Amino acid sequence: MTMRKVVAGMQMSIDGLIDGPDGYTDWVDSWSDTFDLLPEIDACVLGNGMYSGYEQYWSAIKRDPQAPLEFTGQLPTPEEIEYTDFALGTPHYVLSKTRSDVEWENARIVRDVSEIETLRQAPGRTIYVVGGARTVSSLMDHGLIDELRLTIHPLVVGKGKALFDTVAERHHVQLDNVKRLDGGKVCLVYKVGGGA
Repeated sequence: MTMRKVVAGMQMSIDGLIDGPDGYTDWVDSWSDTFDLLPEIDACVLGNGMYSGYEQYWSAIKRDPQAPLEFTGQLPTPEEIEYTDFALGTPHYVLSKTRSDVEWENARIVRDVSEIETLRQAPGRTIYVVGGARTVSSLMDHGLIDELRLTIHPLVVGKGKALFDTVAERHHVQLDNVKRLDGGKVCLVYKVGGGA
């Protein structure tokens, strides 16, 4: 039986940070599918710390796609409106030992990474790990990330949350693809696992 591929896609600065010192990724102007993932995924995984803001952001766009977002003060982009429909129509699995409920009908709480392994073995397409850093690290340490898609922004943040700060083990990765993006950004695709 072929297992589903699990892909983690994250945006980060060139010094490896996914959030600045204030806890926000203020260098990402708007969401877009820089990872080219939407056509191939049918499930999303995210951690407890990320779920609340994620759910609020996309729900706000669904409520009124013509209103400025409270979080950015800007109108949603066409890509954000498209992702909103995708997010609200795609199963989401929130990895949390403490959360007792989720707002979205298509979201479900999972208590342990073993449930992600079970999901991986079920029929379906690619599973997208939306974040955050602890979730990506934990899934990597459990051998549950097959591919990393990292959009690197041309910025040194200096202080903030590092993507791999909580990884407990060494992981070998192989560069699979490089894609230049507008504004000096680059998307790096790495296969996870294998030898050095």
